[in-house]
Order: sequence, then structure tokens, then C-alpha cells
Amino acid sequence: MNISIRLENENDFKNVENMIREAFWDLYRPGCVEHLIVHEIRKANSFIQELDFVACNEEEVIGNIIYSKAKVINDNNEEFQVLCMGPLGVLPSYQGKGIGSLLMKYSINAARALGYKAIVIFGNHNYYHRFGFENAEKYNIQTAWGANIEAFMVLELYKDSLKGISGKYYEDSVFEVDDEELNLFEKQFPYKEKHITDTQL
Repeated sequence: MNISIRLENENDFKNVENMIREAFWDLYRPGCVEHLIVHEIRKANSFIQELDFVACNEEEVIGNIIYSKAKVINDNNEEFQVLCMGPLGVLPSYQGKGIGSLLMKYSINAARALGYKAIVIFGNHNYYHRFGFENAEKYNIQTAWGANIEAFMVLELYKDSLKGISGKYYEDSVFEVDDEELNLFEKQFPYKEKHITDTQL
């Protein structure tokens, strides 16, 4: 493998959406929504083009990581900007080969260099702890509905970058997928059968 990481460009969009669809198909639900989320993030005001990376093997796009702006709002209604990471997807035939880790490390360094304070995610704690993510409860940050769950994690991008920041976390509304919109979007792709699997929550 000859793996390189670069910024995504418009010519990559459909390839990336296909790849994300393959990566997430039947993983968390029958079919998936992540390819539509990526499509919508790129059009949103919250999209951060400088943190939208693809991993390539030669010319083939095999992975993608994308970031959007999110916010933490405290009890005094003060807003603090943080990063929302995801979706992060790798083509199934390349999974388990460290491509996702490469994209994570590369993008974390880029986010730090751009001066962002922190990254907030919902994900597998066993996977993301290796990059320094910790349960959001440590930073007194809750979900938008006021909870703390194992999958809800935060990474400070520099020491004490979240000092004085606490409250509820809100990501862009693009993550709230409309089923009708998803069904329309899905018609742009080759037909795939949906299944109920053990990995679905």
C-alpha cells in the first residue's frame, strides 16, 4: 500500500459518499445515513473545509474524515466553539489496517495547528481512548439532552483548553436525518439490500 492523506476536493465528493456508504452499510441501522450526513455537512455553514481529509491508496480514495463546528452552551447561555468530528469512514476492504488511525492523528494535528480548543465525539470508547479522548463528564460537558454516556467523549487540543468551559453540547442540525430526504438521496446510488445485524444498536 502507498497511503497518502490530502484535503478532499469536489472531484472526490461522489467517490467519498460511495465509500462512506459502503463503510457504514447495516452497521448501526439497516442501510445507513452517514453518506447523506457527509453530503449535507459540506453545504452547511458549520463545515470546516481545512479539516476535510481523504486517505488514498495511490489514486483510490479509501477513507475520509470530516469536521464541523459545534458549540457548548453553559447555564448562563454563553457559547463556546468546539469541533464535531465525523463521520470517519474507511472502505471495508481497508478496515483494520490503521487507515482510520492515520486520519485521526493527521486531523487532530491539523485542528491543533488551526487553533481549535477541543474535539467532541460520539463513538466507541475503546477505539477513541487511544487518541486521548476522555469521557466528557471529566470536563463537565453533557449531551444536548443533559446526559453523560460512555460513547460521549472529548479531546482537549492543548493543555487546559477547556478551562472555564462547561455546559451542554450541540452539533449541527445536519446530523438529524429526515427519512424522506434519505430515501431520495439513496436513489443516486446502486441498489443495496438492507439487513438487521448484530452490530446495530
